[in-house]
Amino acid sequence: METHGTIAPASLDEAEAAFDRVGPTAQVVVRETAKAMEFDREEYSERVTGDVIETVRNALFAESLSVTVGTRAEFDDWRSTHEEYELVELGNPDVERVAWHAVPFAETVLATTFQNEEDAAVSTLRRNAFGRVYRDVLLGEEAEGDDDASAGADDDTATDAAGTDGDATGADR
Repeated sequence: METHGTIAPASLDEAEAAFDRVGPTAQVVVRETAKAMEFDREEYSERVTGDVIETVRNALFAESLSVTVGTRAEFDDWRSTHEEYELVELGNPDVERVAWHAVPFAETVLATTFQNEEDAAVSTLRRNAFGRVYRDVLLGEEAEGDDDASAGADDDTATDAAGTDGDATGADR
């Protein structure tokens, strides 16, 4: 078993604090990206909106979530000691590898299965965790939102038994 990522909030307060901490980073990332794209002041003012910065903050938070990766047996062992957690499982239950993220304050664990593409599975899981749990509690939005910041929050982005994933391209950071 291995763990990727640094954000593993045990409480809603911890989740909110972690989300707040990535806000300034999101602003710097957007500003530096706009600078690299050679936006002048007018174009920057026109194109860099609060929604753009919020989308980057959401992505930074989601991509930093702590994810455990292991075998189906290791995941089943974890579940046996956390029976109170509601399971949201994406992918094929017959696949041997599982990536999961537990949200203690919501008593929920999200898991996705994969065969070969670990990075894609981890990224898919993170986007789903954000879209299904964190978005609503951090932003007060419905988890079923269809805006750009919730990309990947649907079951159809889960990796399949072959390990393919048409949408998840983020490398583990």
